[in-house]
Amino acid sequence: MSRPAKDFFRPLAVGAPEPLREIPARPSRAIHFFDPSNAKMAAKVPDMVGTVDVLLGNLEDAIKADNKVAAREGLVTIAQGTDGLGGPDAKTQLWTRINSLDSPWVLDDLTTLVPAIGDRLDVVMVPKVQGAEDIHYVDRLLAQLEAKAGLDRPILVHAILETARGVANVEEICGASPRMQGLSLGPADLAADRRMKTTRVGGGHPGYLVRQDPPTDSLGVAQIDASRATYQQDLWHYTIARMVDACAMHGIYPYYGPFGDIADVVACEDQFRNAFLLGCVGTWSLHPKQVAIANKVFSPSVEDVAHARRVVAAMGDGTGAVMLDGKMEDDASLKQCLVMVELAEQLAAIDPELKKQYDEIASSEVDA
Repeated sequence: MSRPAKDFFRPLAVGAPEPLREIPARPSRAIHFFDPSNAKMAAKVPDMVGTVDVLLGNLEDAIKADNKVAAREGLVTIAQGTDGLGGPDAKTQLWTRINSLDSPWVLDDLTTLVPAIGDRLDVVMVPKVQGAEDIHYVDRLLAQLEAKAGLDRPILVHAILETARGVANVEEICGASPRMQGLSLGPADLAADRRMKTTRVGGGHPGYLVRQDPPTDSLGVAQIDASRATYQQDLWHYTIARMVDACAMHGIYPYYGPFGDIADVVACEDQFRNAFLLGCVGTWSLHPKQVAIANKVFSPSVEDVAHARRVVAAMGDGTGAVMLDGKMEDDASLKQCLVMVELAEQLAAIDPELKKQYDEIASSEVDA
């Protein structure tokens, strides 16, 4: 299905806000999930505002059927009663993951949340997206609800890749609506849909490996039974890389999903860093200890920012090439460094500790 390009940025309902022509680059290193029906979790939300980039009220998986209504109503109460949570100027964004589009709860999720807290709700995360048709459905419904509620800005949409069909259609999903904010990897459901032989939620697998070639004896015969090193591989590398390319093509943002082994903070940090290096801008957090890991990994290091700033300064108008510390830097290097510098500036605006660290770079450069 196609429509004229000139119609793409027209509201899908009379009175709905104008669609965005560019998705804001708001820091979202950690998307921290919480259960709005859990009183203990809900009580912690006010103290987390300002310490995590995104707080997401989860309505889908991990919320029992008997708690669906309580979770939905709890999210409304939390959003209405928590200062600094949600909205274009808030330090901590408010997201929600609605129930799947084939569930009996999703319609009530949207018709309840948009009128009640639409002015604070930044992003709606849609699970198990199969293709552009799923985004079209949510897009039209949100426009109608926004018009009815009198909202002056559109609520954005984030899709989770949890099915083989969704991965196959990833480019059309990214381009399905001006509301598209980004994509997340959903490894558990995706593994099941693909019939992958793993029960892990994210991360590598010891059985998915490459093995060092066998040594040879003096006659050149391979010693197959000799001790050989093995190297564990990443089951999700292909999917993440494809997701990053699709998001970059459409000007939206890719995210790593959950890392299920809460206790293994070392492997969690490694997996987050792999995603960061490939182009992801953030990840999910299932426990407060993962927020700290995400904030560390998805923030450029002081060393990287210092180098990036030196390249930007040395390149002048951005043409030609220069030698810096024995390495050639050219216009391609400059583009990479500008991404790093821009991200550092965005994070410094919301993270006082990072601002202090990045400001010290400038001070040291002046002293030098």
